[in-house]
Amino acid sequence: MGSYIVRRLLQSIPILLIVSLISFGIMKLVPGDPAIVIGGPNATAAEIENIRKNLGLDRPFHVQLGVFYWNLFQGDLGRSLLLGKPVLEAVIERAPITISLSIYAMVLTIAFGIAIGVLAALRQNTWIDQVATTFALIGVSLPNFWLGLVMIVLFSVHLGWLPTNSYVDFSDDPVRWLRHATMPSVALAMLQIGLLARITRSTMLETLRQDYIRTARAKGLPEWRVVAKHAMANVMIPVITVIGIILSVLISGSVVIESVFSIPGIGSLLGNAILRRDYTMIQGGLLFVAAVLMLLNILVDILYAWFDPRVRYDAGK
Repeated sequence: MGSYIVRRLLQSIPILLIVSLISFGIMKLVPGDPAIVIGGPNATAAEIENIRKNLGLDRPFHVQLGVFYWNLFQGDLGRSLLLGKPVLEAVIERAPITISLSIYAMVLTIAFGIAIGVLAALRQNTWIDQVATTFALIGVSLPNFWLGLVMIVLFSVHLGWLPTNSYVDFSDDPVRWLRHATMPSVALAMLQIGLLARITRSTMLETLRQDYIRTARAKGLPEWRVVAKHAMANVMIPVITVIGIILSVLISGSVVIESVFSIPGIGSLLGNAILRRDYTMIQGGLLFVAAVLMLLNILVDILYAWFDPRVRYDAGK
């Protein structure tokens, strides 16, 4: 297992380099000049050219790319053109906010997605199954940004139950954080709840038809024990793989949700950087997010092997 983890970490290095190359190249193709944004509408042509020279934007593409990789190998993601601070520092400042929202949304997804899927499978072809399937279908169909806007209008504007357009850190006030984070986390989780519920239902139905489940029932075991001890262990194997993908989607989906709810996380940071042509922030932020997602995928593989003893990794594979 240890050699597998090391090998996966080493394999992630060229992937991150490719991601950085793609993001660097795309940013150079996007129309617009960050020097003009920094200089402002009243800047003269000479001032703009001086800004470009100071930032190194007047250098050839391959020279800029070489400087970027040289700094990257030293752990330097660059300096934000507009914030005037290191990209890594800015991202780390915002990371706890995005991570807390993603974890909250993940908890909601796992709790409701698995519960709805298992309940629908155990009550197949009943009204409970129909309601659960309909709920899952609605969750998969609703865009999270539209759902977020509807929730703001309903629960904040009309009912006044939950606040919006502000954020409180969990460490400052857990209760207020919960109130501020509930709507964006639910908006993020709704689609994933529907997806996880459908996958859990189909997997549970297939598992309940297996011979060892029939044998357990024939021995007179209570139904809850059959489901909890024998069925769920095998249901969780494909579900864990999906959960890893879902968590990646939640983190990437925070770009839109944080903008909708005015939450100062990594998503809104990258969104503002895109609008303001802050190339350095975009490149460094995307690379940071890619590294986090790759670490999550490695963690999912480890959990997969832990839940399924048949899975074995060794250095020779």
